[in-house]
Amino acid sequence: MSRTGLVIALLVVIAVFIQSLYTANGSQPKFQSISTQFIAALGPTDANSGNGAELWGLWPLDPGPRGVSLKHFEELEAANGVAPARWQFDRTDWWLEEHGLIMEQPEFPVSPGKYKVTGNRDVTTVLTIHPAEKDGNMRWELADNATLHDVTHLACRSARYTPATGDASCSPAKVQKAAFPVAPGGVMPPVAGCKKQDYAVLFVIAVAE
Repeated sequence: MSRTGLVIALLVVIAVFIQSLYTANGSQPKFQSISTQFIAALGPTDANSGNGAELWGLWPLDPGPRGVSLKHFEELEAANGVAPARWQFDRTDWWLEEHGLIMEQPEFPVSPGKYKVTGNRDVTTVLTIHPAEKDGNMRWELADNATLHDVTHLACRSARYTPATGDASCSPAKVQKAAFPVAPGGVMPPVAGCKKQDYAVLFVIAVAE
């Protein structure tokens, strides 16, 4: 190959390399701002990534204002479990928030994708939820070395209650109303006859297009 050919070949290699860098940078997802949604997340507070995102849920709408006060539980039962906001109460799987409001269940699982999340404090970053693996496990990770605690809205407390034994063993009627409101960062109260799972709450402010 002539000297000119070598120079041309080198220039082509350089051009391809530069184009690959441009393509890599250009492949970063664009985010579309949305009305705030809410993720119910599980994991160690100091974790930056992990497994089990198939157990995370999403509230597309703020469940607080759509909730039912514990003092109105009898009315909810009398309405066959249909809340004023038109969601269906499930006595075998129900949720409470920090003020003692019975909430609708989130949607499970959170769809794979990239989400801008924040705890409405100091950190806003990208949460990636990966597609399910063969065993059903879904991995998650946060960008910028953020931890789950960094993007948890501490004032929002939420817990899921399921029967410890039979279906009738777990009821909002057994909740101690004096336990509310729950302090920011605190744990939700136990309820007799119920198994309880506390969830962190993350604000979703944008999704990848």
